[in-house]
Amino acid sequence: MKPAAPQPSGKPRLTTSAMIASIAGDGQKTRPAPFGHALVEAAKSRPEILGMTADLGKYTDLHIFGQAFPDRYYQMGMAEQLLFGAASGLAAEGFTPFATTYAVFATRRAYDFIHQTIAEEDRNVKIVCALPGLTSGYGPSHQAAEDIALMRAMPNMTVIDPCDAHEIEQVVPAIAAHRGPVYMRLLRGQVPVVLDEYGYTFELGKAKTLRDGNDVLIISSGLLTMRALEAAKELAADRIGVSVLHVPTIKPLDAETILREAGKSGRMVVVAENHTVVGGLGEAVAGLLMRSGVHPTFRQIGLPDEFLAAGALPTLHDRYGISTSAISAKLKEWLSR
Repeated sequence: MKPAAPQPSGKPRLTTSAMIASIAGDGQKTRPAPFGHALVEAAKSRPEILGMTADLGKYTDLHIFGQAFPDRYYQMGMAEQLLFGAASGLAAEGFTPFATTYAVFATRRAYDFIHQTIAEEDRNVKIVCALPGLTSGYGPSHQAAEDIALMRAMPNMTVIDPCDAHEIEQVVPAIAAHRGPVYMRLLRGQVPVVLDEYGYTFELGKAKTLRDGNDVLIISSGLLTMRALEAAKELAADRIGVSVLHVPTIKPLDAETILREAGKSGRMVVVAENHTVVGGLGEAVAGLLMRSGVHPTFRQIGLPDEFLAAGALPTLHDRYGISTSAISAKLKEWLSR
């Protein structure tokens, strides 16, 4: 493929691949398919683990598991309701299915099947979904901007939003050992590696402070933790101290840590998430603060309550305010008021 022609700005013209493969920055350290490799490692000592998908093994990195354990890999075809119904049945027989698809298909197409056959029955199914939030440029049909809101409303469901490859590799064995249904957002393919620099270790249900600062506390999850850390480094040059509290487990929420950090006086609290501002981490944190009598200056960074545009991800992330530069600019604006 020829290199993209430069735009008038001097930047290379973004190609179609930028609609799905633009999470890692230029020169950023990545690891390939961390979920697939981590599941293979977990399955070596847990023969009850199965891999299941709805025609998306290659696109959720589950094909790596299928190559390693072909007799434990189930390709269910383009039938998400069947995928989750069968996963529930296998869980009832003592297996631990990891069922993968795109987030839009699990949360919108098969929601009732998950609700009735997995959550209500408290079945040990791990639902692992690629393209969460705005990690696809293919428009509303593929953009799961409201998946956390839907899944955190479901009783018995644990909801996890990992930041990077380092965390995904730790989440997989943790949820395999956890008894009960789990919804995990998945970053696939060449996934950035960020949290290893902070000596981070994932613990189910725990939020962790990655860096401290006196001016702003960013409470974030998933991809937006990576962006929050980048923005914090940028703002440090302007003598703005930004603390970043990473909250990978959206449900159950680590109320103790969030209240402790948000209760420190003199800091604006900003929740940043790759999700609509309706019903996600932001509203979960806001509700917790209000019920607990903790009242800092509070702001949200997230996707708007609208159907999002199609296009290249860098362009969309700038447009909707979740790029590093957009976050930095918004924090400066709020602090200047």
